[in-house]
Amino acid sequence: MLAFFVMDQYYVYILYSELIDKFYVGQTVDIDKRLLFHNDSQRNNIWTKRGIPWVLKKAIPFNSRAEALKAEKFIKSQKSRKVILDIIQNGYNK
Repeated sequence: MLAFFVMDQYYVYILYSELIDKFYVGQTVDIDKRLLFHNDSQRNNIWTKRGIPWVLKKAIPFNSRAEALKAEKFIKSQKSRKVILDIIQNGYNK
């Protein structure tokens, strides 16, 4: 009998709100679910509520949550719109 398991794919995602002209960076295993959450004014009680509607600009896949968290932390630590726009256009290469 063959045994196998499916590893979850983790993502760092970049959202954009035209309403407040801001980007939001997060990580998840389910991008669709997270985007629905960020755009749900009834359930979303975090900072992103003020920017509804949010649009997904980039999703970067990772093989582990640790890698995704490291990338998310790095991107957020840059505090740079220029860095985020570069990642959206050219990808994440760290």
